[in-house]
Amino acid sequence: MAKPPLSMKPTGWFQVAWSDEIAMGDVHTMRYFDQEMVAWRAESGELTVMDAYCEHLGAHLGFGGQVVGEVLQCPFHGWQWNGEGRNVRIPYQDRPNRGRRIRTYPVVERNESVYIWHDVKRREPYFDAPDVFGAFGDGSSSDDYYPQQRLYRRALELHPQYVLENGVDFAHFKFVHKTPIVPVFTRHDFAEPVSFVDFTITFEGDDGQKIEDVNSGVEAINGGLGIAVTKSWGMIDNRTISAVTPVDEFTSDVRFMVYIGRSPGKDPARAELKAAEFGREVIRQFEQDIEIWRHQRYSDLPALATDEYEGFTAIRNWAKQFYQEG
Repeated sequence: MAKPPLSMKPTGWFQVAWSDEIAMGDVHTMRYFDQEMVAWRAESGELTVMDAYCEHLGAHLGFGGQVVGEVLQCPFHGWQWNGEGRNVRIPYQDRPNRGRRIRTYPVVERNESVYIWHDVKRREPYFDAPDVFGAFGDGSSSDDYYPQQRLYRRALELHPQYVLENGVDFAHFKFVHKTPIVPVFTRHDFAEPVSFVDFTITFEGDDGQKIEDVNSGVEAINGGLGIAVTKSWGMIDNRTISAVTPVDEFTSDVRFMVYIGRSPGKDPARAELKAAEFGREVIRQFEQDIEIWRHQRYSDLPALATDEYEGFTAIRNWAKQFYQEG
């Protein structure tokens, strides 16, 4: 397994779980950015993500640790840690250890997902994790869509940037997805940590003729390298979230979520079945991309075609800001 040339510890928001995986009182173990972590939900519903090892003697809090009200109790000696990672009680001593603290991570829950902020310099978040409904400013909500459909692939040998670069890759549709779609980009905006890519869709026939359909298109918002949300309209009204989170120096977990727009006025049962079918097709096409990414070698400098140069150059220059190492 070859180490990728891009750092696997970029700055940004990254998904580490779905919210419904961590019920009240649960302690959820995970490993990201080469670090053992736990996520736990207090009785108030507040979610904390922290490094997994007790500062006392190094017990792993995810194996036998218990949520007691608003704190997490170590299984070894009963030391209790609050949502800020501070020791608040030692059961056999009058005073807690105020000098030691377990590292905690900023957490956001939205779109049924748990995101943490990761930064090797431990800076505070300086941009928001995008909301697949609120980010597009059209007044939509989850009530306008059928329940979320999901894909989860663990520990794949790929880098988050591969997935983001797909957003400017107009040429792959015909060869990867076998569809005659030709994106016509109307916006590339990489001025800020949250970037935007919009395109309308044309269809190319066997004879090379292009058929314009200005009523179909995609808006994509990239919240750093870890999260991309899209809004698509025309053929199928849908929203997607792709989230790629490094596990270690070689691999990443991939999560992909799809929402299909509700169809008012149609038979509800039939419409829901059709929506589920559409959702599975969107996920299937994303899986086709995964098969490319997981065997891809990062090419620097790539041999770009003339029409590819602007988009790939823009997104790669934008991506550099998230790497704080080397």
